Amino acid sequence: MAEIAKDMTIGDLLSVKPSVAPVLMDIGMHCLGCPASRGETIEEAAMVHGLNADELISRMNAI
Repeated sequence: MAEIAKDMTIGDLLSVKPSVAPVLMDIGMHCLGCPASRGETIEEAAMVHGLNADELISRMNAI
């Protein structure tokens, strides 16, 4: 399994590691199916939600 990186889009992330969806939902990213959000990078989504991208990625890579 490839390691998750900041420049990965939410769509790609959910395709390669769907098990992270509950993590994203828990932190307030409720529009995972929205076409616009699926095109955002993890870093962009974290910034919009006021989250630290590095901490989020670390948490998802641990799954």
